[in-house]
Amino acid sequence: MWRSRRSSRCRRRWRTCSSTWWKRPADVRKIAAVARKEFRQIARDPRTLMTLLFVPLFVLLLYGYALNFDIRHIRLAVDDRDRTPESRSLVAAFVNSGYFDLVAAVDADPKKAVVSDRPAATELMDRNDVRAVLVVPNGLGRDVRVGHRVDVQVLLNGDNSNTATTVMAYATTIIRTEGLRYAARAAAAAPAANGSEASIRAATPLVTVEPRVWYNPQLRSALFLVPGLIAYIAMISAVISTALSIVREKERGTMEQVRMAPLGATSFVVGKVVPYFAISLLSAVGVIVVSMILFDLPMRGSWLLLLAALSLFLVGALGLGLLISSVAETQQVAFQLALLASFLPTLMLSGFIFPISSMPRVLQVITYAVPARYFLIALRSIVLKGAGVAAYALELGALTTFAILVLTLASVRLRRQWT
Repeated sequence: MWRSRRSSRCRRRWRTCSSTWWKRPADVRKIAAVARKEFRQIARDPRTLMTLLFVPLFVLLLYGYALNFDIRHIRLAVDDRDRTPESRSLVAAFVNSGYFDLVAAVDADPKKAVVSDRPAATELMDRNDVRAVLVVPNGLGRDVRVGHRVDVQVLLNGDNSNTATTVMAYATTIIRTEGLRYAARAAAAAPAANGSEASIRAATPLVTVEPRVWYNPQLRSALFLVPGLIAYIAMISAVISTALSIVREKERGTMEQVRMAPLGATSFVVGKVVPYFAISLLSAVGVIVVSMILFDLPMRGSWLLLLAALSLFLVGALGLGLLISSVAETQQVAFQLALLASFLPTLMLSGFIFPISSMPRVLQVITYAVPARYFLIALRSIVLKGAGVAAYALELGALTTFAILVLTLASVRLRRQWT
């Protein structure tokens, strides 16, 4: 009996503590007061509210549209040395497949570029004007009409191993299909033969592909991923470190002391940027050297050109961090904005993983504002191709323009806050 009384008393106490707390008006008022205070605090910081509400939507749209593994609009150049109906039919098969865009051809519009020799193809590849070159040999039409096999060469830009592998598969399928069509036509025009021999002839493609991959013959994924990782690491570290450095001064309340010191806003900004520039440059060079040792990343170009491109890229990244620090008031907001401005664009919109040509038109336009897009082209051109500065001069100009723009905007905003 004593044990039953004790158990009933414990059950009553548990029900009182667990099931009636929400019925007490005093507790409800306390919870409501804390919730109202938190809502007011969030409302006073619209940047945090916007981040919480719209960043998930932005990430959803970005990933939903940019995550596209179907590679289309592959820039193709054609070196047609045969110029027969059969060779033109082969070129038309590439264009009509929906995967290739003809941007350079011998017998096309004279305003377009012309590929007639290896140096011209090399120049187009170095400048990233084309991803593939179709070389149709002389005598293709004559040989397939009499049932002789012909090898068609496809030159592939191997700086992006994933894209090169996909392009090779597309080209092989198209050439095999055309080869079967030529074989069926030749078998029909050949002298009468027994049924089995005719079927064998019709089922044997007369045109086969001879792929030739430039810059990355083994299609090693490391040579595709490592340059992108270098740009990714350099961008994130530079933007986040600079964005947090000035906001940290605001949170600690030392910005007022700095304003009272005998130095202007420009001196303060430059003094803040120089250490992070040196550290970021040293870190990026270290990453490149380690990549060369561990992942066999080649260095076929000039170290001076690489350092120049890297410096322009880092100056723009540091300027972006300064611009974020002039907008954010807390380190939490600064960190979120820095990730939003550096992590997602560098990973998704730079051509690091997903080809820009396969993205929707709106995202393709947005990629022009992503500095990693230009740095990645320059980096791969220097490291993998050994190309001269003329091959990526436009990219260096874009990096310079971006750096000047963000540094100017950051300086204007910080100067206003300084006064």
